[in-house]
Amino acid sequence: RLVSTVQATMATVSGITVVLNCKDVVYDRHWLAVEYIWVLVPYMTYDIYVMYLCHWHKSRDRGVVEKKHSLASVRSFLLQERLMVTHHLFILVVLTPVTQHFRGELGDFFVGCIFTAELSTPFVSLGKILMQLKMQDTLLHKVNGILILVTFFLCRILLFPFMYAAYARQVGIPIYMVPFRIPLHCNIANASLIAPQLYWFRLICRKAARLY
Repeated sequence: RLVSTVQATMATVSGITVVLNCKDVVYDRHWLAVEYIWVLVPYMTYDIYVMYLCHWHKSRDRGVVEKKHSLASVRSFLLQERLMVTHHLFILVVLTPVTQHFRGELGDFFVGCIFTAELSTPFVSLGKILMQLKMQDTLLHKVNGILILVTFFLCRILLFPFMYAAYARQVGIPIYMVPFRIPLHCNIANASLIAPQLYWFRLICRKAARLY
């Protein structure tokens, strides 16, 4: 949880720095939009492995006897965490080459926006820690739950309309025209990114409804 929180804080600060320094959302450059990727790549790889270890230990606690790193345990992990693993692999296999090579020298602003999506992660991590400490009935846990809802909605859902609005303002067109003006692969990438966020936000809302 500590590693996730530190990485999320670094990503958010990097993203905000890039966004604030890129007045032209298409052509302005900032070195963090390129260099921070090399922090994100090893973190995502590490996070997949840590998720696997957590899955293996939880399975063992439930009485499921599977050898660590065995094919059966890996298959079980991939089945249970397929959405999160797919999300991480999409970032590693698709977004990393795009941000480092295929986009050329365009769109640092939007890369910075994507970095800020990590803002909710420290609160998610704190929530899990509080649950492990049996503090889910405390005021702190409830306040943290509200912060998760707000930050997740702002930085993982509204983030995408914000990026489209920023581009619309830059080129002087209505926001509804943006999907027809930008390359198709940009729309596909954004749709691929927001789809799991909508699913996770739905789960967060359901949990919040039970909590409050």
